[in-house]
Amino acid sequence: MRSSLRNIMLAAAIMAALFSSGVAANDGFRTDVRLEDQSPAAMRLDEQSASHFARLALKCVKKEYPNKPEHVINDESDVRNPAALHPAFYGCFDWHSSVHGHWMLVRLLKMFPDLPEAKEIRSSLGKNLSAENIEVEVKYLQQPGRRSFERTYGWAWLLRLAEELYGWDDPDGKAWSETLRPLAGAVVALYLDFLPKQTYPIRRGVHPNTAFGIAFALDYARTVGEKDLEALLLERCRVYFLEDSDCPAAWEPDGDDFFSPCLIEADLMRRVLPPAEFSAWFRRFLPGIADGEPKSLLQPAVVSDRTDPKIVHLDGLNLSRAWCMNGIACSLPKDDRVRNILLESAVRHAEATLPHIASGSYEGEHWLASFAVDMLSMGTE
Repeated sequence: MRSSLRNIMLAAAIMAALFSSGVAANDGFRTDVRLEDQSPAAMRLDEQSASHFARLALKCVKKEYPNKPEHVINDESDVRNPAALHPAFYGCFDWHSSVHGHWMLVRLLKMFPDLPEAKEIRSSLGKNLSAENIEVEVKYLQQPGRRSFERTYGWAWLLRLAEELYGWDDPDGKAWSETLRPLAGAVVALYLDFLPKQTYPIRRGVHPNTAFGIAFALDYARTVGEKDLEALLLERCRVYFLEDSDCPAAWEPDGDDFFSPCLIEADLMRRVLPPAEFSAWFRRFLPGIADGEPKSLLQPAVVSDRTDPKIVHLDGLNLSRAWCMNGIACSLPKDDRVRNILLESAVRHAEATLPHIASGSYEGEHWLASFAVDMLSMGTE
């Protein structure tokens, strides 16, 4: 079977990459990406892989330097080190990467509660997600000049973390959820204030991308029952994207994309439209996909230098394309030939990057594991 051969080749490639990057063989990292007979889009995350990804996150959520702050200095009192400015989310090079590193640790702990790293995960989350630390984070957002801080990428990941914690039947999880609630509320307020003013969507495949910022926020709003936020997000989706057609996917990828502007928009709209309406919208939006075009969208991006902080974005592009393709495929009719085109492309994209998550270079290691876990744990919520 073709998918079985791919699994063998992928496992071999991952192990080779880990040896070359200095990860010991007894770390036992193995990731299976396969098309399941009963669920063609399912990509599997096993416990050994989860343990490996957890170690990457644990290493970075408490690593203060190097650090790239997005920080408006109002006066001399604002000249402070990252841990003082952001006591909850100071690690992982920047605020948003720290936030989604914490999300990943929660997701892995929920999926694999007996991970060898479970005790350390709980300790790190408990230390960082304290009431005192979250209070500082809330006050930071409320200071002058901070309305655009992490808009909307960091906002979206913060709500993703809050959504992951919400309703988790775990004593620590319940405490962290309650502690995080004021910060989630502050981010919701930022969305409610900003989006009515945003006349045009931002379509670039990097942090400010509007479709991505809305997608995770919409998931959060539906999960926790934030009706006002959900209504605004749905209204903005229709204003921004409903009439779109012929997305210029042949122009992709841009040199430092970590999202596909076309696929991330389609991944949002599958959340917004009923299945039949989405299917018709998608045919207008990417009319060449049924014929395997454009090839530049369906073939993985080439990453020439994983030590370059911008070029390595393309590894993230491969992973986010894979999660978008799986989500889109599952939203199309089962007899739609585009499903298999997208699913096979998703596997190729995953294969191109999963062996390089542990590259040994902090430029990619501080954030790519979160993208990998999001892709590999789809459908487990």
